[in-house]
Amino acid sequence: MRYIKLLFQMAVLLVCAHLPWIIAQCTFWQIAGMLVLLLINIVWGILSVIKKKHKRIQILMKGRKMIAYGLWGYLLSIIIIWKAPMNMAWYIADIIWMLCFLYLYILCGAGLIFIFSKRLRIIKRGLICLVLFIPIVHIPVLCYLRYKAKEEWDHELYMVDIRALRANKQICATRYPILMLHGVGFRDFKYVNYWGRIPKVLSENGAIIYYGNQEAFATVEHNGKQIQHRILEICEQQHCDKVNIIAHSKGGLDARYVIHACGMGEHVASLTTISTPHRGCRFVDVLIKIVPDGIYRRLSSIFDGFFHRIGDEYPDFYTVTHQFSTTWAKQFNTDIKDDPNVYYQSYMSFMHGAFSHILLTIPYLFIKLVDGKSDGLVSEESAKWGNFRKTFENEHYRGISHGDIIDLTREDYKGFQVCETYVDIVKELKDKGY
Repeated sequence: MRYIKLLFQMAVLLVCAHLPWIIAQCTFWQIAGMLVLLLINIVWGILSVIKKKHKRIQILMKGRKMIAYGLWGYLLSIIIIWKAPMNMAWYIADIIWMLCFLYLYILCGAGLIFIFSKRLRIIKRGLICLVLFIPIVHIPVLCYLRYKAKEEWDHELYMVDIRALRANKQICATRYPILMLHGVGFRDFKYVNYWGRIPKVLSENGAIIYYGNQEAFATVEHNGKQIQHRILEICEQQHCDKVNIIAHSKGGLDARYVIHACGMGEHVASLTTISTPHRGCRFVDVLIKIVPDGIYRRLSSIFDGFFHRIGDEYPDFYTVTHQFSTTWAKQFNTDIKDDPNVYYQSYMSFMHGAFSHILLTIPYLFIKLVDGKSDGLVSEESAKWGNFRKTFENEHYRGISHGDIIDLTREDYKGFQVCETYVDIVKELKDKGY
């Protein structure tokens, strides 16, 4: 059946690619019959996607097939044009139509992969756009797109199998609900999740997820008070006495403050910090020194106005950025002690090159000079706190940046599965009794 369908689709494609020759050789009813076959093929193709599960990757595979059909169409068309008898006028018309039709057909297939793939980064998309519209030169790009579509197909089916196996195991059903705290510069918006696809996957595996709803650029002290109220609210709603906190970046500092300074240790079972600058960032020290204080305050007021408009009541860009300095971190670590009744653990990730995340190129280069490896913003030494569990990295150039570790770009890539990483973290918390 598979090969019959393949032959049928190729036949329809070749009919469309050689309409001038068909019009010259066939009768009205023969042409009408071919158009009916074309219509059937189109409807068949649409239904084959609509009726199946995992529509996104089905569309990717459809694009992959279109590229293959188009390239084979070129080869078969050479034979048809060489063997088929026709006068010169129809011959030229047929060649022009065939080249244009198959070229557009292939571009449509490439476009489906370009739009629906989650593995193509912005830089690669830009390079593909530059080359894709150049005939002949675009063939390696088409092969690359087919490869990425197949790679994504295999990955998605692999994840489907894994999720089916553990569907009823509730491996992330921790004893206490999970409170996720975002980093600096972001809010817990309703439709744009700071944590990407992570909360959904955790929930599917039994976790009860809440968000801190703290401000984007408020100080550690102000956010600590907000988080304190949030923890008490969650405990009341869930009829529990504690929560597990998973915090990224500055969220980890907010969490440590609320545990010690706000006396919430009795309501926190565990704190997992991810890429948190516990010992500050040296590039912030340099930034504070090289930018005149007057200019710094003026720029800070501009940022404060923007973050006030997106929901912050007390944005304080100037103070918050200073709270990332190593001097402030040293005093903070002296004043804010770990609660012996709370389990503290930390994780970190590494970028492998300055251009693996274009927005973090400059801080990455500076941190590499003064501290060594980093995720683009935080060094490994600064991220270590409590029981330091692991530094996430892969063998590929991209590495895992400060944004990749929270699924910021919603991308899947080789060597690191961010959602599965959090499933493992939460599963371990469950196994430990938290």
